Amino acid sequence: MTATASELAEDYLVAWQGRDFVRLRSLLADDVSFIGPLAAIEGADECIAGLEGMAQVLERIEVRERLAEGSSVITWFDLHTTVADPVPTANWMQVEGGLITRIRVAFDPRGILAARG
Repeated sequence: MTATASELAEDYLVAWQGRDFVRLRSLLADDVSFIGPLAAIEGADECIAGLEGMAQVLERIEVRERLAEGSSVITWFDLHTTVADPVPTANWMQVEGGLITRIRVAFDPRGILAARG
């Protein structure tokens, strides 16, 4: 049975927070595209590398709301890191063929960027 877009979004965040990058990779289409305030990435392996980098400062993800319709899902969450105050984040995903094909993330990166020096 194929997971819904909402289930894939949940699995994605749980795997990322748990640093289960093998599981995370299995949720992504090979040609996934990721665009956010800190990076624009094409391809699953590059996406995983970016998420691994961000996981170095990831403390936890506190989901506030998830809205899904068909193959599209938006998750609103607070991104807790070890380097900045919690960051309200919107994450939109598009799902095709049971895999995540597009990810767009919006948040204010100033606190995280300031910590990078």
